[in-house]
Amino acid sequence: MVGDWRDDLEAWLEPFVAALRHKTRGRMCPSYVAGLIGPGDRKSVQPMAARSVGASYDQLHHFVSSGVWDAAPLETALLTEADAQIGGDDAWLIIDDTSLPKKGTHSVGVAPQYASTLGKTSNCQTLVSLTLARREVPVMIGLRLFLPEIWTSDLARLDRAKVPEARRDYRTKPEIALEEIDRARQADVRFGCVLADAGYGLSAPFRQGLSERGLTWAVGIPYKQKVYPADVTMIFPVSGRGRPRERHIPDVKSVTAKAMLEAANWRTVSWRKGTKGRLSARFAAVRVRVADGPTQRIHDMGAQHLPGEEVWVIGEHRSTGERKYYLSNLPADTPIKQLAGAIKARWVCEQAHQQLKEELGLDHFEGRSWQGLHRHCLMCMIALAFLQSRRLKQAKGEKKNLRTSATTQPASSAPSHP
Repeated sequence: MVGDWRDDLEAWLEPFVAALRHKTRGRMCPSYVAGLIGPGDRKSVQPMAARSVGASYDQLHHFVSSGVWDAAPLETALLTEADAQIGGDDAWLIIDDTSLPKKGTHSVGVAPQYASTLGKTSNCQTLVSLTLARREVPVMIGLRLFLPEIWTSDLARLDRAKVPEARRDYRTKPEIALEEIDRARQADVRFGCVLADAGYGLSAPFRQGLSERGLTWAVGIPYKQKVYPADVTMIFPVSGRGRPRERHIPDVKSVTAKAMLEAANWRTVSWRKGTKGRLSARFAAVRVRVADGPTQRIHDMGAQHLPGEEVWVIGEHRSTGERKYYLSNLPADTPIKQLAGAIKARWVCEQAHQQLKEELGLDHFEGRSWQGLHRHCLMCMIALAFLQSRRLKQAKGEKKNLRTSATTQPASSAPSHP
């Protein structure tokens, strides 16, 4: 059985090996990916090399950390493979981030910051992730390091970590996510809707960037995100004295997403079947204009954001008592069950993060450089894509066998009619 998956891996990796365009590197790539997939608790270079029969420590270390090769062709090959596996109009593109806890200060991007893995601020690296998913099958297609300002403002530190010149300017996580989305679209990856949590959804430039690209999206937001009623009207108020107002203002005040939904019609919605039965919660949805337009002084309230795009504001009341809020630009005639399904589809990226760390050693890399970390991440994503291809192939074979057995069932074994 072990020989089977290794043989399959060699054949499956042919497009990636071809993209490397070098005989030695073409041998190191399968060895590194096989080391990530194979047995062993630790997936850093040294223990992988000790278990490998085809590559030494020096060879694997040179390949991932200092070898002269361009990762872009392999990244494109990964995007092509992911699209072939699960791309389509019913696929989701999920934006999230994942943290890699680290000690010390020398590894690229390490700083005290919120670690999603730990649920608190800790010393870690943070990676912005893109996951293509369909029917609960996730394939990670992008991992890009976020550099905090204490890094981008320290030239000597950037030099030591060998951060490329093009990556030294400070970029927010939403800005990195938009760059990665553009990269996926340039490779013709097919998906129907972009999903993200409130860490990205609270960014007006991120939401606006998605809409400007003609993309459909559903994102989490804080409960205090301001919105206007969908029928808000822009007016020129009459002033009792002074010069007439030159700019129009909304005829109503904006309110928080929470307040907008207080009087809405809440109903129980089930979005999918879980291991313990149907998953459900109470949802409400109202069409609004999100308050993320240009700022304008309004009466005595100071500068306020004017109405922007018309979207859905959605609320979720969970059985635990927790309340969550979302925005989505899905069409105005979208049923609430479909809205809930889109919102809750984001969970599958956590499954991909977990597998990358627990099975494939995403957080085991011990190098300090930008290039080494991103190459290790790329090899981990390639390994996950290979495993998903085998699972999809196996599931397809099982369905085929079920259909075959049903059509060839002998007459004597058919159930008798009462």
